[in-house]
Amino acid sequence: MSTAFGANTAGTSGTGGKPGPGLEISGLTHRYGDTRVVDDVSLAVAPGEVHCLMGPSGCGKTTTLRIVAGLAPLQEGTVHLGGQMLACPGMSVPCEQRRIGLMFQDLALFPHLSIAANVGFGLKSMGRSERRRRVGELLRLVELERHADKFPHQLSGGEQQRAALARALAPHPRLMLLDEPFSALDSGLRAEVREHILGLLREAGVPTLLVTHDPDEAVNAGDKVHVMQEGALVQSAAPDGLYRDPANEFIANFFGPTLKFASRVKGGLVTTPLGMIAAPERSDGEDVDILFRTEAIHLRADYRGDGLAGHIVGCRRVGPACNLSIRLDNGSTIALRKPSDSPHAVGMRMGFEIDQRFAFVFGRSEDQAI
Repeated sequence: MSTAFGANTAGTSGTGGKPGPGLEISGLTHRYGDTRVVDDVSLAVAPGEVHCLMGPSGCGKTTTLRIVAGLAPLQEGTVHLGGQMLACPGMSVPCEQRRIGLMFQDLALFPHLSIAANVGFGLKSMGRSERRRRVGELLRLVELERHADKFPHQLSGGEQQRAALARALAPHPRLMLLDEPFSALDSGLRAEVREHILGLLREAGVPTLLVTHDPDEAVNAGDKVHVMQEGALVQSAAPDGLYRDPANEFIANFFGPTLKFASRVKGGLVTTPLGMIAAPERSDGEDVDILFRTEAIHLRADYRGDGLAGHIVGCRRVGPACNLSIRLDNGSTIALRKPSDSPHAVGMRMGFEIDQRFAFVFGRSEDQAI
């Protein structure tokens, strides 16, 4: 564990310095007037874990974060941190006493203060020498010690992100809350800075809750992803769990484009242009939507007249991938993206097989793409 976090490592319960249970939210519900913006949300983040709260704008994720931080009042439910009750109806620990680190999209670095002064801003209760030592530790941790005397406008976007992290970590937070903090960075830098910052938080044992609307960021950054929709959690799972068993179409589409067909259940099966798919949990006569991940379709250039087949009618190579249009023998046309090193050419006849593990059947009423 990094010594820059000292003895007050996040997640301690206050009893012998042993790690506490991290963040625990139970039954969180919040309304603005008659509108329920957070609906019975429960989740837990263990020390050293990074969880992502994922969803579209307006789904309630930032309100949830603000309640945990103490920036918005708790109406229903409870919030615990390290075994300590932070808030319940009628009781709330003040925001400044919760020891929670916050990073937002607007980093809010003070432009008139040096980087060192920014990092040390929340350490005014420390003596001068102790504060100087703590600032130096954190600047080394985020690799900004050479920039201590510079001002925010003199740093790159990634360096400003790391300075904001150092400032958030300065008072030994027991929890980090991150609200879209990387969204202003370009895509290449975003992944690099995110990996660096979250790696530091994991190493330090700080439970971390990251709010994002970006599915790629959620599945690449989170040990667990909590998907919110219209104020409620619709699925909480590790990224691989979301991939293999998505709760609805929105989640199924996290991992790239899908092919979608409408059908009706008959005898536990549904008929699609790509063949029969098992639907054992659906009722006969139920209208359903079937989603196929494109990796569920295995093309065969050695088609010998058996099984499903079609002709390539469009082929556009883009770097390592090839965008294909295939007209099936049954008259349907599908679009796929496959590796360029496979033999693809307009006019080629292709057979294909379906991996049913990557075909998902949803009731028509569950079609909740956002």
